[in-house]
Amino acid sequence: MKGSVIKYEKDNIDTDVILPGPYLKIHDYDELAKHAMEGIDKDFHKKVKPGDFLVAGKNFGCGSSREHAPIALSYSGVKAVLALSFARIFYRNAVDGAFLLPIEIEESTYKDISEGDQLEIETSENKIRNITKNTIYEIKPFPELIGKIIAAGGLFNYKS
Repeated sequence: MKGSVIKYEKDNIDTDVILPGPYLKIHDYDELAKHAMEGIDKDFHKKVKPGDFLVAGKNFGCGSSREHAPIALSYSGVKAVLALSFARIFYRNAVDGAFLLPIEIEESTYKDISEGDQLEIETSENKIRNITKNTIYEIKPFPELIGKIIAAGGLFNYKS
């Protein structure tokens, strides 16, 4: 996967910010995408392009357990979220629905990646290559079961 970085240097970016409550009644995923990150960045939908990566701090996706959050990000074009840690429900919603990849990164990686950097992610090798800075970072490997669900294209396609 290759893409550009959109970075928010914040911890605890919650689902109310990722997709504000008034949009929860929308069932058209493309329409949901227009409101992704609206609670923190009104211009997000103008910045994001298909295949981009969102980079954030600790506890990304905390708050209410709305499946809409990873759906809105995915349909806006985000392929993966790279964060120091994730709220468990956001993490599983992202993986189980095959909406986007939640990738845990180290503090040093978080600090080194900048807005607009071009990244290439190799989950099979647990590596991120920062094309812009010619740097390679390690990523936390997915647990075995999560890796299998991702490989299957989501929980509904997974057969144990």
